[in-house]
Amino acid sequence: MHLAQLNIAHLRAPIDSAELAEFVALLEPINALADAAPGFVWRLKESEADPTATVVHDYGDMLLINFSVWESTESLWDYVYRSPHLGVLRRRREWFLRAVEPYMVMWWVPDGEIPSLAEGMERLERLRTGGPGPEAFTFRDAYTPEGRPSSEAASLPAAAEARK
Repeated sequence: MHLAQLNIAHLRAPIDSAELAEFVALLEPINALADAAPGFVWRLKESEADPTATVVHDYGDMLLINFSVWESTESLWDYVYRSPHLGVLRRRREWFLRAVEPYMVMWWVPDGEIPSLAEGMERLERLRTGGPGPEAFTFRDAYTPEGRPSSEAASLPAAAEARK
């Protein structure tokens, strides 16, 4: 099984604004870092030719979507919190509004399966309305591919540093 993850962020300004220019400039190197990360399988791209193109969708122009598949919870954790991605993550409030409800969800998919964006948004809604479970969870409340609560999440270093 592979781990699918979706995270969303509400932009503070239009993606082509001067306020987000530095974030847009970071898209190409951060996306390249993800693509080369151990355990990376796939990510939704708007364009193969433009590495700064953000995903166009029907959920509103001010919503940025990141959607990917990884070999494991640990490989995603390592990319998010143990790579230069963490520096960008720490600056997220410069570019995005503070989230008041869950903005990230994970779930297991069979190897080789690429979930749809609609499924990802449904999983996020499931997490928001029903809390974490085997079908929709977070790093804090992770589940194994077999549907059991994961002890792996407890062994990962706290992400508190990323929240500062």
